[in-house]
Amino acid sequence: MRVRTLRQQEARAGLALISPTLIITLVVVVVPLLWAIMLAFQDVRLINIRRAGLFGNYTLENFTYVLAEPGFWGSLVNTLIYTIAGTALSIVIGLVAALALRDRFPGRTIIRASILVPYIAPVVAVAFLWEVMLNPQFGIVNTWLAEPVAFLTQAKGTFLGMEVPVALITVILFEAWRYFPFAFLFILARLQAMPHELEEAATVDGATPTQRFRYVIMPQLWRIVALLSVLRFVFTFTKFDDVYLLTGGGAGTEVVSVRVYNFLTARDDIGASAAQAIVLALVLVVFLIVYLRSFGSADEQR
Repeated sequence: MRVRTLRQQEARAGLALISPTLIITLVVVVVPLLWAIMLAFQDVRLINIRRAGLFGNYTLENFTYVLAEPGFWGSLVNTLIYTIAGTALSIVIGLVAALALRDRFPGRTIIRASILVPYIAPVVAVAFLWEVMLNPQFGIVNTWLAEPVAFLTQAKGTFLGMEVPVALITVILFEAWRYFPFAFLFILARLQAMPHELEEAATVDGATPTQRFRYVIMPQLWRIVALLSVLRFVFTFTKFDDVYLLTGGGAGTEVVSVRVYNFLTARDDIGASAAQAIVLALVLVVFLIVYLRSFGSADEQR
């Protein structure tokens, strides 16, 4: 009988331990991804999906149709505006909240816990709450304004120097409000771990609060902010439920994920939906490659 070495025994034990994770990943991630890629290159609709198989007729017609379809590039621009602005605002608000609540004061624990409410509350409930609050007829927000504003319509407004639909601005603000606690938790954890001696030394040297923030605090937070940026960008870029619950993708807020859903449900065009999803994934892959190259170059320079 062949006797296995200790290294072989450890290898077999390691394979046995990770095999459940590998199987779950294969079934939940890899197989659906390959199936979506296969559908993207075939003329598949709901009526003939049973006939779609591995050896179907593969073409690029779905991608040609999707890229040439009116509204696709507009929805991609909306997605980029929504993603970049929502990500930036959520991180900025989370940073401000973390800086404000890092020191001890009475009731700090309750306030910290209450900040998490937007993030942990059911999205259906908070979206309905925002719709009621922003209603131009009986919403509480319009009672504070001189003239009623239809926040969820195609009326134009200025946001970060660009003219965009007011509904898109509203969806961006909802995104920032709902997910700033995510950034708050990450940044607060890093602030709590930061040595207090650094700020104390800067204070002794006569640094102002602005100088301490710029030259002491922010250098310690850049890696966390970079990680948050890529995580929130990926999550927001593929976001569907927030936009759909607030506007249904109308009023100039159609993003690519909502467009994929509309192709799938309204047109029963599974192939075109899969093709749009692949395009969405490719844009994310390009972003991640740029991010990893930039982040890796920064680490090497250090």
